[in-house]
Parts: sequence; structure tokens; C-alpha cells
Amino acid sequence: MKKIILALVPALFLVACTKDLTELNVDPKRPEDVSSGSLFTYAQRQLVTTITSANVNLNIFRLIEQQWQETTYVSESRYNLTNRSIPDNLWDDLYQKVLNNLEASRGYMATDVPDENQRKNEIAILDIMEVYTWHYIITTFGDVPYTEALNINNIFPKYDDALTAYKDLIVRLDKDILALNPNAASIGAADAIYDGDPAKWKKFANSLKLKMALTIADTDGALAKSTAESAITSGVFTLNSDNAKFPFSSITPNTNPVWVDLVQSGRQDFVAASTITTKMNALKDPRLPLFFTLDNTGNYSGGTPGSSSSYLSFSHAAIELTKANFEGNILDYSEIQFLVAEAAERGYSTGTTAKAAYDNAIIASILDWGGTSADAATYLAQTTVAYGTASGNYKEKIGTQKWIALYNRGIDAWLEHRRLDYPILPLPTRAVSGFPTRFTYPVNEQNVNDANRVAAAAAIGGDVVETKLFFDKFEVTE
Repeated sequence: MKKIILALVPALFLVACTKDLTELNVDPKRPEDVSSGSLFTYAQRQLVTTITSANVNLNIFRLIEQQWQETTYVSESRYNLTNRSIPDNLWDDLYQKVLNNLEASRGYMATDVPDENQRKNEIAILDIMEVYTWHYIITTFGDVPYTEALNINNIFPKYDDALTAYKDLIVRLDKDILALNPNAASIGAADAIYDGDPAKWKKFANSLKLKMALTIADTDGALAKSTAESAITSGVFTLNSDNAKFPFSSITPNTNPVWVDLVQSGRQDFVAASTITTKMNALKDPRLPLFFTLDNTGNYSGGTPGSSSSYLSFSHAAIELTKANFEGNILDYSEIQFLVAEAAERGYSTGTTAKAAYDNAIIASILDWGGTSADAATYLAQTTVAYGTASGNYKEKIGTQKWIALYNRGIDAWLEHRRLDYPILPLPTRAVSGFPTRFTYPVNEQNVNDANRVAAAAAIGGDVVETKLFFDKFEVTE
């Protein structure tokens, strides 16, 4: 003990004699200045974490879409969004943790990226990420603060008309696509998805543009058609290698949020939902073992939506997707091919047929999950799966298969379900509302910006979960 005390004396003496005492007030863990690249990386990671999370305080879309079911605490699968302030948490994550940091990154680029051509590439990539984020905010809530948002000096931002804002996002995407220069430098390793590759980001932007075009297909058919055709002509995803996946690490804190919520936490809160396992069993879907574990009888089964379901009795999420380094998928080739199939059915010029694109979508999904070409061929040969049996109702055929392919991407499954109205989901046990077609505005908005919130609620038809948003023109039948 004496030696330890003596060893501390010189160190204390040096501290006491330092000439610049202000250095003691510098917290090395809270830097006063940051780089545009670090802010971009943080925002990108937070975005992917938010939309892939399994945390019931934030992301319950797997439950709404009956991909998973809760074991003990079942409020969220019964459409209770308010007990855990879920709309507030999602709103805060997307506005504060994602958009605010992207905007801060944009500001720093003016000074820490001196090369003009490189800066144009970086700003275009950043803006594409912003458009992607706004897409989810608007399709989740409806009218939201947009033109006056992200201004720290305006604590009462007005809410913009959702469709008007959505159309502006498409204009922004067009500008970003034109700005990308494959011959110039870019953001590099700060971009965890494509390493700053402008050519890959152009494909991503066009694919997102196609997704947004079909989102408004029942609202503004002419704009949807021209936008979709433009995106396809310019170049969308053509292979699974184009997929936009965030490489989570096996080392915390940059781990797969599903691992955090299911494995690291040691919790047993979820099992498969009977809706998806019943459908996939009936179709002899080869992705069953890639999506779920076997239950205690050696089969694939799920709990009843809205009902407490024994963890030991039903299938769980497959081990692979609960690994710490399982990638976060935010846009993929399979989804794009389903969109091309729908576009062809709507009479858009796509350069292919609805059947060919539909087949490609299913093959891509099976291969991406680890299945084989033989698995896909056998699956597509079934009359219950083959596109030729669509019988004029392409929305049912595409909608059902897309819902399966979007497993583990609950927020996208929810959007497509609201648009296409398939598959038909049963009403959960003791549901507290009808099927949620939007999230209600956060309580914080009622407390701080209520006048604008009230006006927005009146404009969209009411601040309730059953209010149908601008793109959702038909009924979800339960």
C-alpha cells in the first residue's frame, strides 16, 4: 500500500503545477468539434438501427404485420401504441438522431471537404439518406413539419401537406442522381453501406425513386408512371449484390439491434406469429428454416396474434438473424423486382413482364436468405405461388409474396400492406383499435406545438391510428 501511495505523489504534483488549468475542463469523451464524416456515420447507423430494431418501445412493425407475436406483454400486438410512447420514440429517433445529425454533417462539409466535386458527391449521398428518412416519417405520420423542420430557432414549425412534401422529396432525388459523379472522390469509409461509391448510390437513389413512385400510384397516377419509368431507365438494382445492407459488428455498441433486444438482453419476448407460419407452411416455403427455428414438436408454428404465447411452445426467430453481426437490410433487389412487377401490371413501361419480375423477386429473396436456385424453382412451380394464377388480382399475388419477402423488415411490410391490402390479416385478440394505418402524433407535439398539430390532424382527417394517409386509397380488410 505504501508503494502505491508514493507512486501517486509525482502525478499529483504534476497536476497541481500545470500552467493551463483550462485543460482540466476538457472532456475527451465529448469533443467540441466533429467531422462531417463522423456525423454521417452516426446518422446512418442510427437510421438502420431504428428501422431494424425489435425494441417494443420503438419498432413494433413485426408485430403489426404478424411476423412475430409477443409471449407475455401483448399490448403492442393488440395495436396499443401509447403505453410505451412508441410514436414519440420513433419520431424523436428519426428527427433528432438521424435528420439533425445529417444536417449537421451537411454544414461541416462546407469547411472540411475542400474539393468541390467531392463535396457535391458527399452532399448528394447525404441528401439521399435524408430523403429515405423523410419517406418513413411521412408515410408513418402523414402531414409533418418538413419545410420548417430542423431549425433550432423555430420551436413551432408548421406541418406540411404530406403529398406536397412527398413530391418535393422526389424532386430532391432527381437532383441528387444528377449530382453524383462516379469520377470524383466521395465520403469513403464514413459510408458503411457502399463505402461512398457514387455509382452504387445512384442505383440506390433510382431504386428508392421507384419505391416512392409506386407509393403514390393510387394518388397521382401520372406522376407515379413518369417517375417509375425514369427510375427504371436510369438504373435500379439488378442483382442481390446491389442490396443496401449495413454491416453491424460483433463488437458493441455497433451490433445488430435484434441481437441486442433478443440475445444480449436475455429476454424471451417473441415467438413467430401464426399468421406467417401458417401461410408459409401451406406454401411449402423454403425460407421457413431461414426465418424461424423449429418448435418443440419439430414443426414451424406461431402464437395467435394478440394472445400470450409460450416461448417454449412455438418457433422463434432464426439463429442467424439474431447474431450480433447480422446485417441491417434497408432496400433490396427482391423488393425492387416486386415493384417492377406491379409497375408492369399498371401499364408502365418497364422493359419486362409482371411475371418475369415477380419470379425474379422471389428467386432473389430465397437466394439472399441462403436458399438455392433449386428451392426457388420448386417453390415457383406450385400453382399456389406461380404468377399465372393471379386471375386478374395482381395485388393479392404480389402483396402476399412481398409480405413474406419483407420478413424482418416490418416497417416496409406495413407500408406495402397498407398500399396493396394483402395479405388479409386477422384482427388480433382484444385489439384496442382497427388496423393501424398511421401512427398518432407524439404527445410532445401536443405539449409544445399543439396549434400546428391540431391543424394537421384536421387536415388529414383526425389524429387517430385508423386515419388513412394520402397514398392509402383502399381498405385493409381484416
